[in-house]
Amino acid sequence: YGGTFLVFSDYARNAIRLSALMGVGTIYVMTHDSIGLGEDGPTHQPVEHLASLRAIPNLTVLRPADTIETLEAWDIAIRNRHVPSLLALSRQDVPQLRLDAGAENLTAKGAYVIRQFGEGRDVTLIATGTEVAIAVDAAEKLHAEGLAVAVVSMPSWELFDAQPEAYRKDVLGQAPRIAVEAAGKFGWTRYVASEDDVIGMTGFGASAPIDRLYKEFGITAEAIVARAKVLTGK
Repeated sequence: YGGTFLVFSDYARNAIRLSALMGVGTIYVMTHDSIGLGEDGPTHQPVEHLASLRAIPNLTVLRPADTIETLEAWDIAIRNRHVPSLLALSRQDVPQLRLDAGAENLTAKGAYVIRQFGEGRDVTLIATGTEVAIAVDAAEKLHAEGLAVAVVSMPSWELFDAQPEAYRKDVLGQAPRIAVEAAGKFGWTRYVASEDDVIGMTGFGASAPIDRLYKEFGITAEAIVARAKVLTGK
């Protein structure tokens, strides 16, 4: 295994690609996974990196939301000896969203409903990593206004896409969807209708504390709520 900041995966790309091509179960532990790293500025803040890494065949990219998802991601990585795994981990603190540590590894499914507010669905919020907590916050605000909301944690596109079609349809649902990730929007239209439905980055970051950055670039619960109201007409 090896590790560095996620932004510096650029320097390791040849090794990452070759391990995927050769079917070697190398584990890459990449930290400081978003603009949330703050004052180091845009040279150290990854934006396009998750999309470019997800584009590499035979590489499992995992961006866990909390401690339990991180443990599950590590379990996946150490068991898989024929596919390299890359863990994209946060610098900032995150709340503990999962309180269950049961026998089933939910991260291994790639995505699952981590919160359900109300009966049925008016909108589905899909998020990864630190943004799952922001999506949960937005879902609570929307539910307080009478909407039924499902929050989907999606730590791994690759693992989710490998699930049976019936499972994927059940998780994603039929309601309008919004994706939330503090990274480039590229690629998310495989799960949502339009890039307008992605709460994410359209350019590089900046040097500032995390709270100011997320507000400046619109990675907020308020932005999610506003888009959900447009999609649902409520």
